[in-house]
Amino acid sequence: MGRTYKQLSLEERCEIARLSADGTSIRQIAAALDRPPSTISREMNRNRGAQVGYKPSYALQQARARRWKGARLERESELRDAVLAGLSRGWSPEQVAGRLASERGRKVISHESIYRFIYAQIRRTTDGSWRCYLPRRKSKRGRRGKRGGSPASFIEGRVSLHQRPPEAADRSVPGHWEADLIMFSKYGQQILVVHERTSRLLLGVRLPNKLASGVAHHLVRLFEALPQPMRQTVTFDNGTEFASHLRLDSLLMKTFFCDPHAPWQKGGIENAIGRTRRFIPRNTDLEKLPTRRFHQSMAAYNNTPRKCLDFKTPAEVFAAQVLHFECESTSWLSPGRRVWGARHPQSLLP
Repeated sequence: MGRTYKQLSLEERCEIARLSADGTSIRQIAAALDRPPSTISREMNRNRGAQVGYKPSYALQQARARRWKGARLERESELRDAVLAGLSRGWSPEQVAGRLASERGRKVISHESIYRFIYAQIRRTTDGSWRCYLPRRKSKRGRRGKRGGSPASFIEGRVSLHQRPPEAADRSVPGHWEADLIMFSKYGQQILVVHERTSRLLLGVRLPNKLASGVAHHLVRLFEALPQPMRQTVTFDNGTEFASHLRLDSLLMKTFFCDPHAPWQKGGIENAIGRTRRFIPRNTDLEKLPTRRFHQSMAAYNNTPRKCLDFKTPAEVFAAQVLHFECESTSWLSPGRRVWGARHPQSLLP
């Protein structure tokens, strides 16, 4: 029979303190809480204060401190260095744990253990430096959204996402993309990004403005360098910046649009944009962001292992997909080369 012991809760500790103060014996307290007498005896002996006696809050702090002293990341410096190295690259604790398991062929540490380690360091320090190891440096978890008007009825040739091929929806076939803009605090600054649904690859280019003609021009430039099997469909939201989407007909790409007020229907790129905020925050001034730093930020996203890819990176999966095609379609993926030359800010491979 496996071990079924469960840690005492704060409520149980409060009851222990109350019954003990009333002169109740250890065996009677154990019977009241349906616990073994040894558990009550050990709790009162180990977590009693020399001056204050047995107090629930003090006992809870002592128990937590004792458990923390046994944390693996405190004991094993080599493992701690490997975990912090992954976190420093912008990987989440889950990505770090998954990548270590993939590389070593076994589970090394859980992502929850990494989170507990980071949160414990945050509690111990006051400079806020440990928050930098969290995926988005957020103090609270949650979602936020804003509902606004939709110009869907003014987009010529608009086709609903519900008519998109089934293989695009289930991510079974590569070559289906989503597109959006990353907006910044300074007016007139934005990045056009496209996201491949199967590999989760993200490509981006800085835009001088949001004019539909310019956006369409850059979309054509982004996609025309890809082999034909890798450019099947693109899904947009209903922003007017995508009103010239029909120019992609020249590449034989079909275009589709989400329902009004339903950005979650292209959740892949919404998630990708949220992840890139770690490298390029909203308050970034794109005019002052060096091109090399921009390349590095996009490459950092594409070279981060993902759980949905069995902890491979988007760049690795995308490269494997492209290499299935003819040699003339893969020459542009030679190691060390930029995807579209110096004019296009993206590097796939490390």
